Amino acid sequence: MNDSDVQITPQEALDFHAQGRPGKIEIVATKPMATQRDLSLAYSPGVAVPVQAIYDDPATAYDYTAKGNLVAVISNGTAILGMGNLGALASKPVMEGKAVLFKRFADVDSIDIEVNTQDAQRFIDAVELLEPTFGGINLEDIAAPDCFIIEQTLKERMNIPVFHDDQHGTAIIAAAGLINACELTGKSLKDIKIVCNGAGAAAIACTELIKGMGVPHNNVIMCDRTGVIYQGRTEGMDQWKSAHAAKTTARTLAEAIVGADVFLGLSAANALSADMVKSMTDQPIIFAMANPDPEISPPVARAARPDAIIATGRSDFPNQVNNVLCFPFLFRGALDVRATTINEPMKIAASHALAQLARETVPEEVAAAYGGLMHKFGRDYIIPSPFDPRLMEIVASAVAKAAMDSGVAQKPIADMNAYRASLRARQNPTTSALTQVYEAARAKPKRVIFAEAEEDVVVRAAVQFKQDGYGIPVLIGRDARVTEKLMELGANPDDYEIHNSVTSPLVEKMVDRLYNRLQRRGYLRRDIQRMVNRDRNIFGALLLQMDQADAMITGVTRTFGQTLRELRRVLDPKKDAVPFGVHVMVGKTHTVFIADTTVNERPSAEELAHIAEKTAGVARRMGHVPRVAFLSFSTFGNPAGTWLNNIRDAVAILDARRTDFEYEGDMPPDVALNPDLMKNYPFCRLSGPANVLIMPGLQSANLSAKLLRELGGDQVIGPMLLGIERQVQVATMASSTSDLVTLAVLAAAGIAE
Repeated sequence: MNDSDVQITPQEALDFHAQGRPGKIEIVATKPMATQRDLSLAYSPGVAVPVQAIYDDPATAYDYTAKGNLVAVISNGTAILGMGNLGALASKPVMEGKAVLFKRFADVDSIDIEVNTQDAQRFIDAVELLEPTFGGINLEDIAAPDCFIIEQTLKERMNIPVFHDDQHGTAIIAAAGLINACELTGKSLKDIKIVCNGAGAAAIACTELIKGMGVPHNNVIMCDRTGVIYQGRTEGMDQWKSAHAAKTTARTLAEAIVGADVFLGLSAANALSADMVKSMTDQPIIFAMANPDPEISPPVARAARPDAIIATGRSDFPNQVNNVLCFPFLFRGALDVRATTINEPMKIAASHALAQLARETVPEEVAAAYGGLMHKFGRDYIIPSPFDPRLMEIVASAVAKAAMDSGVAQKPIADMNAYRASLRARQNPTTSALTQVYEAARAKPKRVIFAEAEEDVVVRAAVQFKQDGYGIPVLIGRDARVTEKLMELGANPDDYEIHNSVTSPLVEKMVDRLYNRLQRRGYLRRDIQRMVNRDRNIFGALLLQMDQADAMITGVTRTFGQTLRELRRVLDPKKDAVPFGVHVMVGKTHTVFIADTTVNERPSAEELAHIAEKTAGVARRMGHVPRVAFLSFSTFGNPAGTWLNNIRDAVAILDARRTDFEYEGDMPPDVALNPDLMKNYPFCRLSGPANVLIMPGLQSANLSAKLLRELGGDQVIGPMLLGIERQVQVATMASSTSDLVTLAVLAAAGIAE
């Protein structure tokens, strides 16, 4: 995407797809496969039982196989992104990417299938035969007019949902935005005049959907490369264009748009001029959705008409028309009621649900998940954020209800409230929270010190941090060496701020400041001079303390303990705070916060209570309702032990403070995390499995965190350092570029306060 706030090099993209296991998807077994009995149940002879059951009643395939949560993403590669006809094999990275989005946003399993034919009939025959395998078909990147023929024929022949996202996904999001734009401008769908520039798959789908929602046929003028599609035109026409031919004397876009209320652009860059925008009616609604560059740049359109409402397909402008707002949740709802098709009522329901979500006040816990970035319904917010954690619940439930109301649901949902609750539980709030933290970092970029900028992994992280728009990296190292590293990565050193701890003009002030701090701790001035010149953690911490940056990231060249000791020579704990570390374990549907994993060897009861309160705050800022368990080898006193008093006293301290989160202890991890075991203790104050684990001491905490990192299947964030007067994070020596960027963004966003 040109001029976007997210920039990547070709090599970065290739490395991303090639690293580790090539590609972006894998198959993971959902049942245990450890013993001979497991294998016997999974395959022969146990598998014969569900085989017979499905033969006797085909509907039970949804009960005994993955069919009900499995979507095929299928393409022949004739219209890949904006790149054109590059063939089926070249489309595979895109189809894998679409499969990942299905899983990431709606917990829908998806397999990509690339069909090596440009013959529409052969494509139809191939896909039709796949019906026993999948619960739904998502068609992708298929050129018009074949995409119309393929989708319509498959919908007629297949008894599962078939959906061409390039057409209808865009239409559903655009329609949602149009509903809200009309609300804000006081216009009505039955009265507005619309000009649609473009006559491809998406343009025709948009036109059909808005007409289905009440826009009169005669109020829409469609244009293509030749000009206005009018009644009687023969040049460049086909049956799909002819269905939308207008009775008009206008022959060009410039003529058609005079007095129009709405411009729908699904064409090419710069197709709409400022003069054309000026000729539109009051409060014009402009959806310039061409990618990567819109039909008119929003600043140009805004200059021409300050009263306009503007949407594009880009993330770096307000009101992004992004298909990920729709297709995962549309299929989620359709699959959950076993819909036989995706019909117009379901698409319209999705549009109205999206429009309504944009109007709703963002609740406090969701605002926290947005990294503190508030959204409010208005001209710059008519379409929800693609990462709003409420999308699955609201859109999928609306689609499911529409499927039931329109008679295409084979498994109606009896309790919609319970269904909505199940949708909320399918996704891990951390996933959305982290995404919104990244968005918040872009919205308010901060200066972040990368203290070890002569290391390859650190320079890569700093370059990515800058290129992705998260903030301004401040690099510490020898000028020549850092410059060399930047050039090796294709970055322009002139675009980066480099501080050399030997030649910096700030050194003398730093020495004075640190000498005043340490002179009564056995340090001579020359010792301080040497530390400032040679130790980049000391130098970086002083830069931070002197307000030369907002945050700092370090740790890849020294152990955590050694790095923290160096930082503590410069930085103090926050007032009334205890420094400590939190590891965050992020799974598909769960997140667990573990503390203290890095600092306090044997915390007192007061320190344990403080750690619990602050870790609960981190959990809240990452979208969770904290449930705190003080861990022990003992289960509520059984067996008795020497070190239990600290834990019990910490619980008593929280009792006295009347905190606003759930907490309990002493308890072992299995009781804290396993609801079945927790039932044995009906007096337990936790309403569900704990998600904040307060460890009794550093030895058990650090060992547990590192074991989980190496052996577990969860993603690990951290350790995050809390309780220091300035925002500084200490990474592990094994950190990857991605780990460092995540810590830098979390530091800049203030998650670890």
